[in-house]
Amino acid sequence: MIRPMSVPSDSGAQRKRIGFDPAVLQALELFTIDSGRSLQSLADEAFADLLQKYGRPTSLKEALKESARRLPANDDLPPKRHGT
Repeated sequence: MIRPMSVPSDSGAQRKRIGFDPAVLQALELFTIDSGRSLQSLADEAFADLLQKYGRPTSLKEALKESARRLPANDDLPPKRHGT
């Protein structure tokens, strides 16, 4: 079972510690070597893809835009005519 744990960060970024199945971790470590990328950059890409797949925003700006779109007052509907 994977249990995230908060870990303090010097850069101010929120960190979580997660556990991997040993075979998956070995495959990831080999892939980082083959691709020349860090595990962090691969994880960032994977989580961004996962959020996109499920239509979830990846930033505060995107979340605010999406929440504004849900309001009917923001729909571009033609104005109603009165008296006809």
